[in-house]
Amino acid sequence: MRREIPTTARGYLSVADGRIVKALSGFYYVAADDELVRCRARGKLRHSGESPLVGDLVSFTHTGSGEGVVDAMRPRRNAFTRPPVANMDQMVIVASQAIPVTDPFLIDRMTAIAVNAGTEVLICLNKADVDPARELLETYTRAGFRTIRTSAVTGEGLDRLNEELIGKFSVFTGNSGVGKSSILNVLAPGLAIPTGEVSRKLGRGRHTTRHVEIFSTPGGAMIADTPGFAAFDLERMELTDPEKLQYAFPDFAPYIGSCRFAGCSHTKERGCSLLEALRDGKIASSRHASYVRLYEQLKSVNEWERRGPKERG
Repeated sequence: MRREIPTTARGYLSVADGRIVKALSGFYYVAADDELVRCRARGKLRHSGESPLVGDLVSFTHTGSGEGVVDAMRPRRNAFTRPPVANMDQMVIVASQAIPVTDPFLIDRMTAIAVNAGTEVLICLNKADVDPARELLETYTRAGFRTIRTSAVTGEGLDRLNEELIGKFSVFTGNSGVGKSSILNVLAPGLAIPTGEVSRKLGRGRHTTRHVEIFSTPGGAMIADTPGFAAFDLERMELTDPEKLQYAFPDFAPYIGSCRFAGCSHTKERGCSLLEALRDGKIASSRHASYVRLYEQLKSVNEWERRGPKERG
């Protein structure tokens, strides 16, 4: 939507609303009215402690020749630091049991972050033509997550994946080399996103995506491709209180509140209903191991570090 406002100099400035679809080298590329405007952020935004993110809905002023200035951001539905994106409908976690093999802890941390933020999760197990990822499929289906097995080579599962994306703003994330860009190239062939080879020696892929960018598919989906990450990146992801972590694991829900002792951490206490469910095989051991690892990490973080910049004052 575009509006005209008078200026004290000459003529009118054009003010419009749009969505940031790419952030690169200090510029924000805003899509509005079928055009892409390269913008800088106004100083008041740069100094507010909250920088614009890809996915932000913003108001901006045209300054001419396809250039502009971001004036204000609308309130966000959600926002993430890693990947740096806002206002998503769902997080699509791309994983693999082929080379590179995805560490389940990485999946569990990403699902916990998404669930904690109230964002839907879709797990995409790619490279099914190489390895069907039966263990991961069973684990996350049992945990209550929508889980799809796909292959960017054979096309397996891509029709179903596309159906899950239509009409939504989805963010693709996962470790490098699992095939995020390859899947996007199949869903929207005109994008021609660069893909990289996977190192068999290191067991991981090269980072072919260098920044977050939103693409549109012919089917009517908005998808953000993000740079791949590895286990060492996890420390920079969003944190929550250790007491709230249990609620970020949907498969734990039937057992929360029925432990012998109030305030049970579900790590080693006697009379813990969740540990009993683990022993009975009702909860995957890898899921509980990830929970304990995350719980211990969060316990070691000071409370002020878990709060955002604004909350710290």
